[in-house]
Amino acid sequence: MSVGIDDISFYSSGMFLPLATLAEHNGEDPDKYRIGLGQERMGVPAQDEDIVTLAANAARPLINSDNRENITTVLFATESSIDQSKAAGVYVQRLLGLGSNCRIVELKQACYSATAALQMACGLVARKPESQVLVLASDIARYGFDTPGEATQGCGAIAFIVKANPRLLAVHAETGCYSEDVMDFWRPNYMDTALVDGKYSTIIYLKALRQSWKNYHEAGGLDFGDFSRFCYHLPFTKMGEKAHRKLAVTNGVSMDVELLEKQIGSGLLYNRQIGNSYSASLYIGLLSLLENDQEDLSGQNVGLFSYGSGCVGEFFSVTVQPGYKQYSRRVQHVDMLETRQELDYEGYASLFSHTCPKDGGEHYFPSEAAGHYRLAGIHDHKRIYTETGD
Repeated sequence: MSVGIDDISFYSSGMFLPLATLAEHNGEDPDKYRIGLGQERMGVPAQDEDIVTLAANAARPLINSDNRENITTVLFATESSIDQSKAAGVYVQRLLGLGSNCRIVELKQACYSATAALQMACGLVARKPESQVLVLASDIARYGFDTPGEATQGCGAIAFIVKANPRLLAVHAETGCYSEDVMDFWRPNYMDTALVDGKYSTIIYLKALRQSWKNYHEAGGLDFGDFSRFCYHLPFTKMGEKAHRKLAVTNGVSMDVELLEKQIGSGLLYNRQIGNSYSASLYIGLLSLLENDQEDLSGQNVGLFSYGSGCVGEFFSVTVQPGYKQYSRRVQHVDMLETRQELDYEGYASLFSHTCPKDGGEHYFPSEAAGHYRLAGIHDHKRIYTETGD
């Protein structure tokens, strides 16, 4: 019996800012972002969107009458938590109409936690093969205006179902992990934006990759040459290129531009359009690979590196299942990206200046969300979620 990802979907805000517009406002060359970061656009959340609405919209296509009562666990990974006590997944359970016999928990470790959720989900299904686990990862990346990280902001959510004998991806048991107490990126409870040392974080990312790969290989994992494709955590897409070149050098492999594009290129496309989605980014990249690679990847192995600042890293692998293409939602995903509303700088600045009120009073938000679910308001410290009918 194999265990892995049976179905998968992603969602981002219905609004975006072209990074060329940001560059123009900042008086910078657009190639600094387009080539230097590998980014073209950033998703910008509406006032009535948050991690719950993003996650619910990502998961909605996956839920049907056949699996609604078979999902026994919801694992919600995020570093943009809206509550210090209640898991965001509990709101999603209600919005999706999932059964009440369900365990729900929220996981946190910077951008890594969705991988912890996946590994936990695989363990739960292996113990009880008839069960299904819904994994959600949803984040809004905020660094603030005129900061070095501003061009790497964004938002997005991924949802996938883990079950036995999956239709898309079988997850291998071998993993390699590395953790270290470092201060490369963190966000204290009293701050809305993160503190980050960008250059140091890149160094730690690459160190965690090397050490995770070493541990993975020692655990009996596959060799570099056994993989046809690789996916990496993507705070910006250029980071994936840096990481893959480093891993290739570590394994004595010469990595030219053509091989680099073949092994990781198709996994960068969606992230280039939505920006940083923190815990969701690795899996949005994996979905981009499945939906956009020109080759039939059936039976081929994909290496994945998950990284969360602070830091925890993990290298693991999956095998693409025969027939995976027939379950693709590429048309819907591309349509979602292409029909978003383009913002000018003033519109972006207005939206990103908005933060949810913290006074516990009564607040209602304009209907701007493009998806099926929205945050209608806050009353008596309680968030009010509704359906848009779209």
